[in-house]
Amino acid sequence: MVLFADLNEEDFGLIHAPIDDLEFHAGQALYAEGQAALGVFTLRKGMVKLIRVTADGRQRIVRVLRPGDVVGLESLATSHYVNEAVALTDVSVCRIPLAVMQTLNANSPRIHKRLMETWQRALREADDWLAEVNFGTARQRVGNLVLKMRNPDNSAVSMLFSREDMGAMLDLKLETVSREISRLVREG
Repeated sequence: MVLFADLNEEDFGLIHAPIDDLEFHAGQALYAEGQAALGVFTLRKGMVKLIRVTADGRQRIVRVLRPGDVVGLESLATSHYVNEAVALTDVSVCRIPLAVMQTLNANSPRIHKRLMETWQRALREADDWLAEVNFGTARQRVGNLVLKMRNPDNSAVSMLFSREDMGAMLDLKLETVSREISRLVREG
């Protein structure tokens, strides 16, 4: 994966713990919000949603991750997960133990640089997500989400979520999402 594209033989010598290949079915949690971190995950296949519970108890989907993204990167700084990560589709991941990540980060300037670039990209994507899907009328927000979730292999197809998930992403009620999706479909 992109995160480890710069590893060389010396870097691999620093890895003393196993890297786990794991699979999760749609709807399964990779980890819970606040849970002590076991490692970071590189997403090889599928999509993962990151969920945060608001102060008033509502679930908000704060980001959607795709293959090549790193899940749980914040745990390198906090030693726990700040969101819940749930598989949107069947997913395949590599879990890299925190100790391995910390050793590589401390002893490999290339990996440290790659981690910082990955972190910066995740922050930029989170900012873009907020700017693109959380402002405007309900119609604009639903339309922007449909456009944002275009399939990279076929831009004519968008990955649509359940209306509940769309409401959680856009801070809209289920009925509003349903009405706006129906309107978009009617209008072609």
